[in-house]
Amino acid sequence: MRYIELREHGGPEVMQIAEGEKPEPAADEVLIRVVAAGVNRPDIVQRQGFYPPPPGASPILGLEVAGEVCAVGANVQRWQVGDRVCALTNGGGYAEYAVAPAAQCLPVPQGLSMVEAAALPETFFTVWSNLIHRAQLKAGEVVLIHGGSSGIGTTAIQVARSLGARVFVTAGSEEKCHACVALGAERAINYRSEDFVAVIREATDDHGADVILDMVGGKYLDRNIQLAALDGRIVNIAFLAGAKVEVNMLPVMLKRLILTGATLRPQPPEVKARIARDLEAQMWPEIVAGRVAPQIAAIFPLEAVAEAHRLMESSQHIGKIVLTIGG
Repeated sequence: MRYIELREHGGPEVMQIAEGEKPEPAADEVLIRVVAAGVNRPDIVQRQGFYPPPPGASPILGLEVAGEVCAVGANVQRWQVGDRVCALTNGGGYAEYAVAPAAQCLPVPQGLSMVEAAALPETFFTVWSNLIHRAQLKAGEVVLIHGGSSGIGTTAIQVARSLGARVFVTAGSEEKCHACVALGAERAINYRSEDFVAVIREATDDHGADVILDMVGGKYLDRNIQLAALDGRIVNIAFLAGAKVEVNMLPVMLKRLILTGATLRPQPPEVKARIARDLEAQMWPEIVAGRVAPQIAAIFPLEAVAEAHRLMESSQHIGKIVLTIGG
């Protein structure tokens, strides 16, 4: 099979097309003939050498795929050869064939293309894990999503809106802000020209945000604490602006705040299986009904993977970047 090989860590140019053997599914895995694979921020960090795959995971980049099941492990009961699935992989997605735990596979929602389906797993698993399982977001609560125009952000807007939350986001341009409002955000704040703390306090009659989903970190952490409502929950999923900051913890005590964070990839299989079940039960009907949809920013062939990574690193995109691999 063809796959993307990392011959060393570094810039996008280190990724090269290579030929190798198809992987074999373990007892609880399926083998997928990959039609499309999502590009995600962890892929960038792994390529740079700062996010090694967990023990036993494929060293090949790629955390989500869509395609057709072409082999199943001995213990797999739900999936059969020929099934159309999208899957959260533990690695190996940038390839013509990839294995995935059967419990981390979901049916391609009716009406979606393989490209659209490939944009679902990593972001939906991440958003559900953090907004719902970790932050316990509820209907009527105020949620702030930093990086609202990213793949995570566009997914989080729609998930939070579907749950009946009041959604606010930050983004870096007027175009991105308009896109976020079109997806269901009550207000999109251009962080280059507006103070998100002041805007949201005014919009919520000084209540603040019950939940904050942050991938920026850095100086945003102190601002998040200022904005958080009583019993607020601040969840960090990345630190694009830095992970080390000085924080005044007194407001955390006085407001009874929860500061937490998580990465998805190292979590146990049973946790990811639970997320998959929740998504199929609660979000897949929303997708089939057209009320929630993946936002595709750009599509590249596998051979243009370096261009896909450069686009992601530029942060000029709105939504997801997808690689097409097979027909």
